[in-house]
Amino acid sequence: MARVFLLTGSNLGNRLEFLKLAQTELQNKVGKLVKASLIYQTAAWGKTDQADFLNQVLELETDLPAQEILKLNQEIEKAAGRNRKEKWGARELDIDILFYKNLVLETPELTIPHPQLHNRRFTLLPLAEIAPDLVHPKFKKTVAELLKNCPDDLEAEIYKEPETRHPEHK
Repeated sequence: MARVFLLTGSNLGNRLEFLKLAQTELQNKVGKLVKASLIYQTAAWGKTDQADFLNQVLELETDLPAQEILKLNQEIEKAAGRNRKEKWGARELDIDILFYKNLVLETPELTIPHPQLHNRRFTLLPLAEIAPDLVHPKFKKTVAELLKNCPDDLEAEIYKEPETRHPEHK
């Protein structure tokens, strides 16, 4: 079995429901959920003139190869309504492979570890929460070390669900 770390994200529609959908679908199609980080809210990275994102990192155990996980991720994104129109654009659901075992892979379709992982606080914070001692196979640094040296200064904070207000009874 391989350990795979995935980042889920959403900034359109009911963001929280899209993350829940992703977690359910990934458990059904990719493998057993081992750990899930808290959900973090952060400003958009790359293309900043859009709504804030909710992000969560999931660790799963799987017997699927990385390329098959990529295919399933894209199917789940598409089923959630994702339409890939622009790089870093707003989206209902995004699922990125951060790590797959200790694999280092660079193909036109897939790069593992994720090539921007070390530059993104919104990725490193939830990843460090569940796997601080995980070592990046290219940089030979732990996730905690990468977070400490991350150049990204966008704030990422733990998401707190808005309280549901109930109408007062008279």
